[in-house]
Amino acid sequence: MPQFSFLEGQPFWVVYATLLVVILLRAPATYWIGRGLGAGVSRSRLGRRLGPRLDAAKRRIDRYGAPVVTLGFFTVGMQTAINLAAGAVRMRFPIYFTAVFIGGLAWAGLWGTVISGLVGTWLVLFLNSPWTALGVIVLAALLVTALVLRSRLRRGKDDGAPSEENEDAGDRVEAA
Repeated sequence: MPQFSFLEGQPFWVVYATLLVVILLRAPATYWIGRGLGAGVSRSRLGRRLGPRLDAAKRRIDRYGAPVVTLGFFTVGMQTAINLAAGAVRMRFPIYFTAVFIGGLAWAGLWGTVISGLVGTWLVLFLNSPWTALGVIVLAALLVTALVLRSRLRRGKDDGAPSEENEDAGDRVEAA
């Protein structure tokens, strides 16, 4: 954890509590920045033109946005965008903060154990052998790409194959 090197060697509960406080300060700060930007947009010509559609989007975000905010903590690079968007569309803060708190509990645990261990191990590998560390990154990227492509191919085959229900309906139409 290079950015949290002061936590190195600390007991897990200190690391966990520190990371939780960091996320509980950072995420709402991003939300409030988004809220300020959203207020400017809603007063602009674009906001007036969007009018009812923007209001409908705000209602949907209030209703369904909390799981998205919580799950955003399991993504890489999306947390900030999700928190900013939640603020921009003025998601109700109590609902938002509850989702952040739940997501933050999970994020602090994951980052404090699994992710920091992976990052720390990779950093030690990089310091000892940069080329090997680069190879590990390339190998991981290839593995993820292969898994995504395989999943898309399977989904494509499933969509193209006629189901039994469709075949039965076709038989009934031909018999009539």
